[in-house]
Amino acid sequence: MLNSLRSIVQEVNGAADLQSVLDIIVSRVRDAMSTEVCSVYLRQQVSRNFVLMATEGLHKDAIGQVKLELNEGLVGYVAVREEPLNLDDAESHPKFQYFPETGEERFSSFLGVPIIHQRQILGVLVIQQRARRKFDEGEEAFLVTMSAQLAGVIAHAEATGVLRTIGQKTEARFMGVAGAPGVAIGKCVVVSPVADLNSVPYQTCDAIEEELVFFQQGLSAVREDIKRLASELEDRLNKEERVLFDAYIGMLDDTALGGEVIERIKSGLAAPYAWSEVIQEHVKIFSSMHDPYLRERASDVRDLGSRVLANLQESSQKELIYPDKTILVGEDLTASMLAEVPSGKLAGIVSIRGSSNSHIAILARSIGIPTVMGAVDLPFTRLDGRELIVDGYRGSVYSDPSEELLQQYRAIAEEDVQLTAGLNVLKDLPCETIDHHRVALWVNTGLIADAMISLERGAEGVGLYRTEIPFMLRDRFPSEEEQRQTYRDQLAAFAPHTVTMRTLDVGGDKSLPYFPIEEENPFLGWRGIRVTLDHPEIFLVQIRAMLKASEGLGNLRIMLPMVSNISELEIAQMLLYRAFDELLEEGHNIEMPPLGVMIEVPGAVYQVRDFAARVDFLSVGSNDLTQYLLAVDRNNPRVADLYHSMHPAVLRALQQIVKDSHSQGVPVSICGELAGEPGAAMLLMAMGYDVLSMSATNLLKVKSVIRSVTLQQAEDLLEEVMQLPDTESIHRCLDATFRRTQLTRIVRPIGAE
Repeated sequence: MLNSLRSIVQEVNGAADLQSVLDIIVSRVRDAMSTEVCSVYLRQQVSRNFVLMATEGLHKDAIGQVKLELNEGLVGYVAVREEPLNLDDAESHPKFQYFPETGEERFSSFLGVPIIHQRQILGVLVIQQRARRKFDEGEEAFLVTMSAQLAGVIAHAEATGVLRTIGQKTEARFMGVAGAPGVAIGKCVVVSPVADLNSVPYQTCDAIEEELVFFQQGLSAVREDIKRLASELEDRLNKEERVLFDAYIGMLDDTALGGEVIERIKSGLAAPYAWSEVIQEHVKIFSSMHDPYLRERASDVRDLGSRVLANLQESSQKELIYPDKTILVGEDLTASMLAEVPSGKLAGIVSIRGSSNSHIAILARSIGIPTVMGAVDLPFTRLDGRELIVDGYRGSVYSDPSEELLQQYRAIAEEDVQLTAGLNVLKDLPCETIDHHRVALWVNTGLIADAMISLERGAEGVGLYRTEIPFMLRDRFPSEEEQRQTYRDQLAAFAPHTVTMRTLDVGGDKSLPYFPIEEENPFLGWRGIRVTLDHPEIFLVQIRAMLKASEGLGNLRIMLPMVSNISELEIAQMLLYRAFDELLEEGHNIEMPPLGVMIEVPGAVYQVRDFAARVDFLSVGSNDLTQYLLAVDRNNPRVADLYHSMHPAVLRALQQIVKDSHSQGVPVSICGELAGEPGAAMLLMAMGYDVLSMSATNLLKVKSVIRSVTLQQAEDLLEEVMQLPDTESIHRCLDATFRRTQLTRIVRPIGAE
């Protein structure tokens, strides 16, 4: 059975479209299970009916004609139950419904299993047999396994199958996760790392003969590289390893991989894309083989493919052209990729990986760029140069939109502009409730663009300056002087307001290309303060640069990320005092800045009193605290719907942090994304947070809401919310409150409803 499963999955992976996938499934499953009928019913996106889409054993004329609603017939019953149904006499079941066009009255035995992807019922997989018997446990288990394996394939095939009509400029919609609010309409620019076989943009060529010559030159160059490497290592290689180098060279031959690529170039494809297609197909084939030795060869094919692709891309490297209203699309975007787009041209962002709390989404919110994350089914390599709509409210991406859809989204975009303009009158007004309770609104920054937007919106300080971003934008560690100048610019821009600089926080989803951290579980691994304390030479240079940058300004605060125990704090304090003393000896006129700790590890929640007794301030990083409290990877779109900053456990932890910090007379701020949600900001103010720090784009919305309520109203709302058992109830309570106060438009723009 396992071999059959592998074989079927291998065939499905090589299928050209969704119908081919379904035909393979019904044919191969029927053969593997030695039964008389196998059928697939898929749920239609519009009608929501279950339609017979493929069958082996029933009348072919019934395909596309037999349609059942949820809970109608045995198929609809399987779908509504979301579990297998195994019958030895299907006609005797009360849910049995006869469809004459199928000819299924001949079959007594029935086994149906649901096809489910990310909690969504996609369809039902059915096998039937004339003999009256129940299918045994092994057969049922195989069909369930088959369904689970194929659910993702079918979901992806449905999405990409729809997009195969893109050649005719047909509108298509793809779902991801809302990353940063707003609407963007523009041209797609695909960006990808060099030699990434999965991210080569779809390209055609006009001069086929020139493209063939270019491809052959690339193959020749790689052949020579491999021969040279084999020659250099000849004395250290055994016979089997030498054979591997010969195999590499052989695969590049015109009768092997090279020949397949040549045929695709002749059909009009550009060499890099044709090469990536062929290599990916062969990797799938080797990965699905039964023999362990042959399966391992998939990595060899992938390595060889990357070598050739790197050569082709380097030889044909052209500077990316960023049109006005660029929609930047990529599998795993980075801060440096965003920085490459000329100022004023970046309109929207779509990332295939990640979720709304990934680092790139946080950056996008800070600079006000509509973003969709986790668009896993988007065949982005085929979209370069196409018109896209990015709906950062719903998490939708539309390709080749119709004029009617464009008009709808232009209206939403105009509405957003009007709302922002209406809120601008608040920028110089204090952030205080109707009964004059003041709460400080600060901003999170990291790019120069952040500072400009923040000052325009009337920010009162910086609660989080992400110092890792200047590190990400370089190909090496910045020097002490380079860091000093960068930090000086930030401090001077906001002076005399406070700027809170977080020490280098890399690891997790924030990587440096010149300082890679490879881990099985990066969010529970080497990140934040753990990295910098292990590398005091990095930490000391950064601290010295911060202190020197603050000379004559006196508005610096330093904050330590991911602290989980007192010893980490004490070591960091020792290094800070050491750097401070060194600079005094060097003649710098500096002051010791306030030092704070971020509360973002669950263990730190229970040590707030201990930390507060040793530092000048505390700041909650709600993004990571939520992730760790709920055991939800904030970069994983599969569990994005489980990431709830309004979860009762998170709110109770946040309230306890304020209570324990204030008991020691120490102020506490919150600098996670939660502070920028107007509803959450009301609750945080009621809890007693001294500072709310957020993306600059949210600042005026939060100020508008706070200026529209009394502190007592906020405290009453908090008391009600803290009694609720789940996130859904909390959101309903907040929505009702905002409807009563007529603030719904501020909290949730009409276009996002």
